[in-house]
Amino acid sequence: MTAERTADRIASAARAILLAEGAAAVSMRRVAEAAGITPMAIYTHFPNRDALLREVAEATFAELATSWGRRGEQGGWEERLFGQLQDFLDFALGQPHLYAFLLTEQRAQARRFPEDFRDGGSPIFTPAAQALEQGMREGALRRDDPLEMALTLTAQTQGLVQLYLGGRIGLSEQEFRALCERTGRRVLDGLRA
Repeated sequence: MTAERTADRIASAARAILLAEGAAAVSMRRVAEAAGITPMAIYTHFPNRDALLREVAEATFAELATSWGRRGEQGGWEERLFGQLQDFLDFALGQPHLYAFLLTEQRAQARRFPEDFRDGGSPIFTPAAQALEQGMREGALRRDDPLEMALTLTAQTQGLVQLYLGGRIGLSEQEFRALCERTGRRVLDGLRA
Protein backbone atom coordinates (compact mmCIF):
# COMPACT_ATOMS: atom_id res chain seq x y z
CA MET A 1 0.00 0.00 0.00
CA THR A 2 1.40 3.41 -0.93
CA ALA A 3 2.04 6.17 1.58
CA GLU A 4 -0.60 8.35 -0.10
CA ARG A 5 -3.24 5.67 0.21
CA THR A 6 -2.32 5.10 3.86
CA ALA A 7 -2.60 8.85 4.53
CA ASP A 8 -6.02 8.86 2.86
CA ARG A 9 -7.09 5.88 4.97
CA ILE A 10 -5.92 7.67 8.12
CA ALA A 11 -7.77 10.86 7.17
CA SER A 12 -10.92 8.85 6.35
CA ALA A 13 -10.76 7.14 9.73
CA ALA A 14 -10.36 10.49 11.49
CA ARG A 15 -13.30 11.93 9.57
CA ALA A 16 -15.50 8.93 10.44
CA ILE A 17 -14.79 9.39 14.15
CA LEU A 18 -15.38 13.13 13.86
CA LEU A 19 -18.69 12.60 12.06
CA ALA A 20 -19.92 10.15 14.67
CA GLU A 21 -18.65 11.75 17.86
CA GLY A 22 -17.10 15.15 17.21
CA ALA A 23 -13.56 16.45 17.01
CA ALA A 24 -12.84 15.88 20.70
CA ALA A 25 -13.14 12.11 20.11
CA VAL A 26 -10.40 12.10 17.44
CA SER A 27 -7.19 10.84 19.00
CA MET A 28 -4.15 9.55 17.16
CA ARG A 29 -4.47 6.19 18.92
CA ARG A 30 -8.15 5.80 17.98
CA VAL A 31 -7.54 6.85 14.39
CA ALA A 32 -4.63 4.44 14.04
CA GLU A 33 -6.79 1.60 15.36
CA ALA A 34 -9.64 2.49 12.98
CA ALA A 35 -7.20 2.74 10.05
CA GLY A 36 -5.61 -0.60 10.88
CA ILE A 37 -2.11 0.70 11.56
CA THR A 38 0.05 1.09 14.64
CA PRO A 39 -0.23 4.31 16.61
CA MET A 40 3.38 5.22 15.81
CA ALA A 41 2.86 4.64 12.07
CA ILE A 42 0.33 7.46 11.93
CA TYR A 43 3.13 9.96 12.66
CA THR A 44 4.82 9.01 9.39
CA HIS A 45 1.93 10.71 7.62
CA PHE A 46 0.78 13.37 10.08
CA PRO A 47 3.11 14.98 12.62
CA ASN A 48 0.31 15.60 15.12
CA ARG A 49 -3.44 15.63 15.68
CA ASP A 50 -3.80 19.24 14.50
CA ALA A 51 -2.20 18.40 11.15
CA LEU A 52 -4.52 15.42 10.74
CA LEU A 53 -7.61 17.48 11.58
CA ARG A 54 -6.40 20.25 9.24
CA GLU A 55 -6.24 17.66 6.45
CA VAL A 56 -9.79 16.52 7.25
CA ALA A 57 -10.99 20.14 7.18
CA GLU A 58 -9.29 20.96 3.87
CA ALA A 59 -10.51 17.75 2.23
CA THR A 60 -14.06 18.48 3.41
CA PHE A 61 -13.95 22.05 2.13
CA ALA A 62 -12.64 20.79 -1.23
CA GLU A 63 -15.48 18.25 -1.36
CA LEU A 64 -18.05 20.92 -0.53
CA ALA A 65 -16.64 23.19 -3.24
CA THR A 66 -17.51 20.60 -5.89
CA SER A 67 -21.14 20.25 -4.83
CA TRP A 68 -22.15 23.47 -3.06
CA GLY A 69 -24.80 25.69 -4.58
CA ARG A 70 -26.20 23.34 -7.21
CA ARG A 71 -29.80 24.01 -6.19
CA GLY A 72 -31.26 26.88 -8.13
CA GLU A 73 -28.23 26.85 -10.43
CA GLN A 74 -30.39 27.54 -13.48
CA GLY A 75 -32.35 30.30 -11.78
CA GLY A 76 -31.49 33.86 -10.91
CA TRP A 77 -29.32 35.09 -8.08
CA GLU A 78 -32.12 34.81 -5.49
CA GLU A 79 -32.96 31.19 -6.40
CA ARG A 80 -29.27 30.33 -6.17
CA LEU A 81 -28.95 32.07 -2.82
CA PHE A 82 -31.85 30.18 -1.27
CA GLY A 83 -30.67 26.94 -2.87
CA GLN A 84 -27.38 27.53 -1.07
CA LEU A 85 -29.33 28.02 2.15
CA GLN A 86 -30.82 24.55 1.70
CA ASP A 87 -27.35 23.11 0.93
CA PHE A 88 -26.09 24.70 4.12
CA LEU A 89 -28.96 23.29 6.17
CA ASP A 90 -28.44 19.83 4.63
CA PHE A 91 -24.81 20.00 5.73
CA ALA A 92 -25.32 21.51 9.19
CA LEU A 93 -28.29 19.34 10.18
CA GLY A 94 -27.08 16.17 8.45
CA GLN A 95 -23.53 16.28 9.80
CA PRO A 96 -23.70 18.37 12.98
CA HIS A 97 -20.31 17.30 14.38
CA LEU A 98 -18.54 18.09 11.11
CA TYR A 99 -20.43 21.39 10.85
CA ALA A 100 -19.38 22.34 14.39
CA PHE A 101 -15.75 21.40 13.74
CA LEU A 102 -15.54 23.36 10.50
CA LEU A 103 -17.59 26.43 11.36
CA THR A 104 -17.93 26.98 15.09
CA GLU A 105 -15.10 25.35 17.03
CA GLN A 106 -11.78 27.08 17.46
CA ARG A 107 -9.06 25.38 15.47
CA ALA A 108 -5.63 26.25 14.16
CA GLN A 109 -5.56 27.82 10.71
CA ALA A 110 -9.34 28.16 10.42
CA ARG A 111 -10.47 30.66 7.82
CA ARG A 112 -11.06 34.13 9.21
CA PHE A 113 -13.27 36.95 8.00
CA PRO A 114 -12.54 39.06 5.98
CA GLU A 115 -9.03 38.24 4.78
CA ASP A 116 -9.60 34.55 4.01
CA PHE A 117 -12.94 35.20 2.32
CA ARG A 118 -11.70 37.60 -0.31
CA ASP A 119 -11.02 36.18 -3.75
CA GLY A 120 -13.12 33.06 -3.25
CA GLY A 121 -11.37 31.69 -0.16
CA SER A 122 -14.42 29.84 1.15
CA PRO A 123 -16.39 27.26 -0.84
CA ILE A 124 -19.42 27.82 1.38
CA PHE A 125 -19.35 31.60 1.71
CA THR A 126 -18.16 32.61 -1.77
CA PRO A 127 -21.25 31.46 -3.72
CA ALA A 128 -23.47 33.54 -1.42
CA ALA A 129 -21.30 36.62 -1.95
CA GLN A 130 -21.35 36.02 -5.71
CA ALA A 131 -25.15 35.71 -5.78
CA LEU A 132 -25.47 38.96 -3.81
CA GLU A 133 -23.03 40.70 -6.18
CA GLN A 134 -25.22 39.63 -9.08
CA GLY A 135 -28.27 41.01 -7.28
CA MET A 136 -26.45 44.33 -6.95
CA ARG A 137 -25.41 44.35 -10.62
CA GLU A 138 -29.02 43.71 -11.64
CA GLY A 139 -30.24 46.56 -9.45
CA ALA A 140 -32.32 44.35 -7.13
CA LEU A 141 -30.04 45.00 -4.15
CA ARG A 142 -28.51 48.27 -3.05
CA ARG A 143 -24.78 48.72 -3.59
CA ASP A 144 -22.81 47.57 -0.57
CA ASP A 145 -19.86 45.40 0.38
CA PRO A 146 -20.80 41.90 -0.89
CA LEU A 147 -18.66 40.17 1.76
CA GLU A 148 -20.37 42.01 4.58
CA MET A 149 -23.78 41.44 3.01
CA ALA A 150 -23.04 37.71 2.78
CA LEU A 151 -21.78 37.72 6.37
CA THR A 152 -25.01 39.38 7.52
CA LEU A 153 -27.15 36.83 5.73
CA THR A 154 -25.12 33.74 6.65
CA ALA A 155 -24.49 34.73 10.27
CA GLN A 156 -28.18 34.88 11.09
CA THR A 157 -28.66 31.40 9.63
CA GLN A 158 -25.67 30.04 11.52
CA GLY A 159 -27.06 31.54 14.71
CA LEU A 160 -30.39 29.80 14.15
CA VAL A 161 -28.60 26.52 13.42
CA GLN A 162 -26.65 26.84 16.68
CA LEU A 163 -29.88 27.38 18.60
CA TYR A 164 -31.58 24.47 16.83
CA LEU A 165 -28.70 22.04 17.34
CA GLY A 166 -28.52 23.13 20.98
CA GLY A 167 -32.17 22.20 21.47
CA ARG A 168 -33.28 25.83 21.93
CA ILE A 169 -35.72 25.86 19.01
CA GLY A 170 -38.62 23.44 19.38
CA LEU A 171 -39.58 22.92 15.75
CA SER A 172 -39.47 19.91 13.46
CA GLU A 173 -36.68 19.98 10.90
CA GLN A 174 -39.13 20.93 8.16
CA GLU A 175 -40.52 23.80 10.27
CA PHE A 176 -37.00 24.90 11.16
CA ARG A 177 -35.96 24.99 7.50
CA ALA A 178 -39.00 27.14 6.74
CA LEU A 179 -38.06 29.47 9.62
CA CYS A 180 -34.54 29.83 8.20
CA GLU A 181 -35.92 30.72 4.79
CA ARG A 182 -38.37 33.27 6.22
CA THR A 183 -35.74 34.98 8.34
CA GLY A 184 -33.27 34.92 5.44
CA ARG A 185 -35.85 36.62 3.24
CA ARG A 186 -36.45 39.25 5.93
CA VAL A 187 -32.74 40.04 6.05
CA LEU A 188 -32.58 40.09 2.26
CA ASP A 189 -35.54 42.48 2.14
CA GLY A 190 -33.44 44.91 4.18
CA LEU A 191 -30.72 44.77 1.51
CA ARG A 192 -33.00 45.50 -1.43
CA ALA A 193 -32.55 48.63 -3.50
